[in-house]
Amino acid sequence: MCLLIAAAARNKFLVPAVLGSLLLPACTPDQPPLKPWREELAVIVLPDGNDTDQRFERHLVTLFAEQLHVQVQFMPLPSGQVMPSLLDRKAHFAAAGLRSTGTDHVQFGPVYQTVREQAVCNGVPVRNMKTLLKKNIAVVSGSAQEAALNEAQKSTPALHWHISENLTVSRLLGEVAEGRLECTIANSEQLALARNYYPDLDSALEIATPSRLAWAFSPGAAPELLAEAEKFFARIKQDGTLNRILDRYYGHSKRLESGDAVAFITRTRTVLPHIRGLFEEAATLTGLEWQLLAALAYHESHWDPLATSPTNVRGMMMLTEQTADRMGVTNRLDARQSIIGGARYLMQLKEKLPLRIREPDRTWMALAAYNQGLGHLEDARVLAKQQGYNQDRWIGVKKVMPLLAQPAYFKKVRHGYARGGEAVVLVETVRMHHDMLHNLPVGTVPRLIPPHDSGIALKKLK
Repeated sequence: MCLLIAAAARNKFLVPAVLGSLLLPACTPDQPPLKPWREELAVIVLPDGNDTDQRFERHLVTLFAEQLHVQVQFMPLPSGQVMPSLLDRKAHFAAAGLRSTGTDHVQFGPVYQTVREQAVCNGVPVRNMKTLLKKNIAVVSGSAQEAALNEAQKSTPALHWHISENLTVSRLLGEVAEGRLECTIANSEQLALARNYYPDLDSALEIATPSRLAWAFSPGAAPELLAEAEKFFARIKQDGTLNRILDRYYGHSKRLESGDAVAFITRTRTVLPHIRGLFEEAATLTGLEWQLLAALAYHESHWDPLATSPTNVRGMMMLTEQTADRMGVTNRLDARQSIIGGARYLMQLKEKLPLRIREPDRTWMALAAYNQGLGHLEDARVLAKQQGYNQDRWIGVKKVMPLLAQPAYFKKVRHGYARGGEAVVLVETVRMHHDMLHNLPVGTVPRLIPPHDSGIALKKLK
C-alpha cells in the first residue's frame, strides 16, 4: 500500500483520492501490523509489572502462550488506553483486570476471578451510598472500579467521581491512607494487600455487584483463539492450576494483623538497612533471594540477633544447637553466622525435597520443614495424598498440616505429633513479608553498614 501512495504522489490527480483512502494508517511507521495469533500473541497489560495484579495476569498469559506454543508480546498501556487500543485491534486481547460487563464492543473470555468492589475512604468507613455521595472519589480510568461505579450510578444517579489517568489502584489507596484523597474504589484483594502497607484502610460498603474479571478480546477476534481460551481456562480450573496461581498471588494477603504490619514496616526503616548486607551475602552463597531470608529472619526473631526461645533456639534465624553444629555455626548470637547458617539450612532442606516438586511450592515446603522438620512435612504430604490433594503442591499440604496436632491423625503417621499449624502460619507470613520487601521503598535503600560491622551496629540499636 505504501508503494501505491508513492506511485500516486507522482500523479497529482491521484493524490487526493489515495490520501483519502485507508492507505495512510497502514503506512504508519511506528505501528507494525498485528501478526497472526498463531505466530505471536499481542496482549495488552497494565504498565506496572511489579504490581501483584499484573504479575498474576502475566503469569496466566504466559501459561496460555505455552499451551498455544507461541511467543507473547506484552504491550503495557495505561488503563484508560486499554479499551480504545483493543477496539482499534492493536492487540489480540487485553489481560488487565477487566470487569466482564458493561460493554458490547468487545468479547470477553471465561471469568477467572470474582472480587467485591468496595468504597475505601479516609477516616471512618462509609456505610451507605448516601454518605458516599458527599465524598471526593477518584478511580483509575478504564478500570473495573470505574465500570462498577457506572453500574452503581444507574441506581444512584447523583453518584459522581473523577478519573485518574496516571495512577494505579494501589497508589490511589496510598493517597487515601495518607489523607490526600477522600475516597477511591478497590476490589477486595487489592484492599487486603494494601492494608499490609496502610493498616488503617478499611471498607464497609460494596458499591455494586462483584466484578467478574476476564480477558477482553478485540472485535472480530478469531473464533479459534476464543475457543483456545475457553479450553485453557477449563483445563486450569479442572486440574487446580488456577486455584494454585490465585493462592500464590493472593492466598497470603490477609495474614497480617494491623499491629504486625505497622511493626514490620517500622523495622524495615530502622533496623533492616543496617543488616541488609548480611542477607545479601547469604543470598550470594546460597542462591536464595535476600528478601526471602530477611522475611524468614523477621518471622523468627524480628531481626533481633540475641533472641532466645524457651526451647533454646537462639539468634537471628532461631537455630537449634543441633542445626547450628551441622551448619558450622559456632555462635548462634552472631548475626552473620546465624543468617548464613539459616540460609544454608533452608537451602539444604530444599535440596532434600523430591525433584518433582517445583517452585514456588518447593520454597514454601522447605520453609515448613524449617519450622517443623522434613519428617513432619513428609507426614503432611502423605496425609495430603490420602485426602485427595496433590502432595507436591503447598496449597494442598497446608490444608492438612495442622491435622498433625490431632491424635486421630498424628497417631497414624510415621513421625507423630507436630505443631503443623505453626508451620502454615510461618510459611504464609513469610510469603507476605517477602512480597512486602519487594514492594516497599526499602528494596532500593543501600546498605548502611558493611556486613562485618553489622553485628556491632545491631548491638548499638538494642
